[in-house]
Amino acid sequence: MNFMFIKAVIYFLLFLGIVAFLIPFLYVYLSNIDKIQWAALPVIIAGLVILLWCVRDFYIVGKGTLAPWAPPTKIVIIGLYKYMRNPMYAGVLILILGWSILFQSIALFTYSCILFGIFHIRVLANEEPWLNKTFGKEWQSYKNKIPRWLPNIKRRKN
Repeated sequence: MNFMFIKAVIYFLLFLGIVAFLIPFLYVYLSNIDKIQWAALPVIIAGLVILLWCVRDFYIVGKGTLAPWAPPTKIVIIGLYKYMRNPMYAGVLILILGWSILFQSIALFTYSCILFGIFHIRVLANEEPWLNKTFGKEWQSYKNKIPRWLPNIKRRKN
């Protein structure tokens, strides 16, 4: 098995496991929540699918991982990245919003809002400058066409 793949799995489990699973479940466990809204399951599944799709694209196309010690060596502009620049973060937020709906929790909704702020600051302060430095004109062209947070779902005219 490829060492980069092992590192990607470890980072996925550590970072995303803590942020998107452990913290929400600890909150639920400590809060003794007894109301569950099962209609939230499609939202949770959508968030998880988005997240896994993006991790796959980072590994296969970007030849790297979401871990800071093994970032992509190629810019990832396929899949969901054709529609928005940060679908992986969106997947995490959708997943946590799903948890907030499932457990009918304002606190988990607030947590997702705080995470969005943290993600936005991280993108502006770290990721976009790194992308510009690493991928230059290719990043600039992509950045000028694809929105940061809201998906661009307009169909391209041929």
